[in-house]
Amino acid sequence: MNIAQALALRGESESYERQENAWLLEHITKIDSFDLVMKKAQELTAEQEQAYVAALARIEAGEPLAYVTGSQPFWTLDLKVTKDTLVPRPDTEVLVETVLHLDLPEDARIVDLGTGTGAIALSLASERPDWSITATDIYQPTLEVAQFNADKHDLPQVKFSCGSWFKALEKNQFFDVIVSNPPYIDPQDKHIKDLAAEPRRALVAGNNGLADIEFIIQNGKKWLTANGWIALEHGYNQGGVVYQLFKKYGYKDIQTIKDYSGNNRVTIGCSK
Repeated sequence: MNIAQALALRGESESYERQENAWLLEHITKIDSFDLVMKKAQELTAEQEQAYVAALARIEAGEPLAYVTGSQPFWTLDLKVTKDTLVPRPDTEVLVETVLHLDLPEDARIVDLGTGTGAIALSLASERPDWSITATDIYQPTLEVAQFNADKHDLPQVKFSCGSWFKALEKNQFFDVIVSNPPYIDPQDKHIKDLAAEPRRALVAGNNGLADIEFIIQNGKKWLTANGWIALEHGYNQGGVVYQLFKKYGYKDIQTIKDYSGNNRVTIGCSK
């Protein structure tokens, strides 16, 4: 089987499936995307063909490509991904952009609650080396992946702590920003079955998907500086209710920001 035949095994020309095929072939052959096009007649080795066909079968069975390759690009970083972590989504980059655009001290203190792969914390650290960043997660194997990613990208200013939300933090700490992409999918959401391969604890929350969001907003003020911010990712249809939750608990300068598809995706509020 040559590269052209391998690319054509799944999906129509110009489809997302074909793009996934190309990414998979890049991973297996170590040939970058530009050279793949130039080398379409090149034959795969028997080992490469076997690995490629087996990987396609895993994807067809519903496993995310990132779990198959063991990595996922996010921001400017290539992150290790395992079945202990959620696969970082491009729309979460809007959360990173939002925090970077806030008016913060040069030595700002940030906490990323529920860090997963470390995508948010490490992206912020890569852009703001003088910031002091703490990243938490409830599950130690997940934190080990995040620590691996921090080491891989030489970002030692990010410190990791295991625990549920604010329980992971030492007392008398105050942050300029609390940032989080918490679980926000309603357990009854019909789309949850499409995410069955990813850890449910990172996806689903009670109270129509709002339980963890409300908990962070309700309890966040005691961990914020005088003009500190909370920045949260949420579902495309939750912007209005999350805005009202910020208002309910006394936050100011509340704003909702759209993702790359034009959906309400991030809401922020200030403690002042």
